[in-house]
Order: sequence, then structure tokens, then C-alpha cells
Amino acid sequence: MSTRLTATTAARVLSQLRRDPRTLALVLVAPCVLLWLFSEVFAATPGAFQRVAPVMLGVFPFITMFLVTSVAMVRERTSGTLERLLTTPIGKADLVLGYGLAFGLLALVQAVVVATVALGLLGLREPASVPVLVVVAVATAVLGSALGLGVSALATTEFQAVQFMPAVVAPQILLCGLFTPTGQMAGWLDAVSRAMPLRYAAQAMSELIGAATVPAAVWTNLAVVAAIAVAALALGAATLRRRSA
Repeated sequence: MSTRLTATTAARVLSQLRRDPRTLALVLVAPCVLLWLFSEVFAATPGAFQRVAPVMLGVFPFITMFLVTSVAMVRERTSGTLERLLTTPIGKADLVLGYGLAFGLLALVQAVVVATVALGLLGLREPASVPVLVVVAVATAVLGSALGLGVSALATTEFQAVQFMPAVVAPQILLCGLFTPTGQMAGWLDAVSRAMPLRYAAQAMSELIGAATVPAAVWTNLAVVAAIAVAALALGAATLRRRSA
């Protein structure tokens, strides 16, 4: 693994994203609009918005980065770009980590923008620490990117990559505590949700909002999200294919 090659890959991906306004709108504008819609839906019950909005700050980066990364990697494979790259000194680890770094930086911008809108315009309660809130959002985004890279190895077209969203993303959204607190779910659903990393990101976000100091559980949940993200990146590097079957 080379730091220089990883940085070069990240710079290339960021350059491609900069020239893709639709993807930037999906990542930066759509979450703000959806969060505003949530605030309007729960206008009559502001307490519900205060419970849901922190979870959404973790859900948004997870969804967008999973979608963008999986489609981008399949596109690189089907276009032949990936095969050409892997004939150069760049290795699979350099490529995967470069993608993770690029989308992590994009997620940082997304987290700052969405948190600013939520806290400054939509009246979300102040978290114990805004920087920690942003760190959790970025870790969740890297997790989404890592899972997207792993799923891309199973897809031969961009459409197939999108088809994995109901199987990989939807169950995590349903069971992360967004709609019902995990403690109020049926026992077997709570047990299943413990195997889903988005649950830990959602819990970390919820525990930060309204707290005077950062609870210890936030660091535990953040560590779980980070560990799974690293493991998923390693798996993505190991399963990365040069071309579609």
C-alpha cells in the first residue's frame, strides 16, 4: 500500500465528483431538502422531529455514500478504467482506501452542511459536541462507502448495484431506531438490529442531541461503526474484481 497512490486515487475521484453536479446535488442538497420535509411533516409534533432528525443525520450519509460508491465502482469496472488502473503500480488497497478517503472528505462537507441546516434553520436541539456529531456522520458515510464497494463486486451493471439497496440499506433503516426506538421492538427484531451497524450510528447521534457532555456510549457506538467500516474496506479490497463477469 502506498500513501502517494492512495492520495492520487482520492484526488482523481474528487476531481470526477467536482465535474458531476447531479451527484453533488444528491449528496449536499437532497439531504437538506428531505430534512426540511421531515420538519414540516412533524410540525404539529415537534418532539417527534427532535427524535427523528438526529437519526436522519446518520442515515443520510449512509444512504448517499452507499449509492454513489457502488455505482461509481461498477462504472469504473464496466468502462475498463479499473482494469487499466490495476495494470499500473496501484494496488487494490490503494484504490479502495483512495475511494474511502475521497468519499470521507465529501461526507465531511455533507455533514457540515446538513448539521448547519438542522441546527441553524430547523431548530434541532444543540448536541453535546458539534465536532463529534460531524465525526459520527463521517464515520457512517465511510461505512456506507465501504459496504457500497463490497456490494459492487457482486454487481455487473450500475442498475444491479442500485438493486442491492433494498437488501442492504432498507433493513438497516427500518431497524436502526428511526421509526421506533430499538428498545421498543420485538425481542427478535432488537437482536437482528444489533448485527446492523447503522443502529450504532443512529444511537450515537441520538445520544449526542440534548446532552450536556458527550456520553461514554457515543464513543462505544462510534468505535463499532469505525471497526465495521475498516473491516468492510478490507473485504472490499480483497473482493475487488478487475472487470465484470
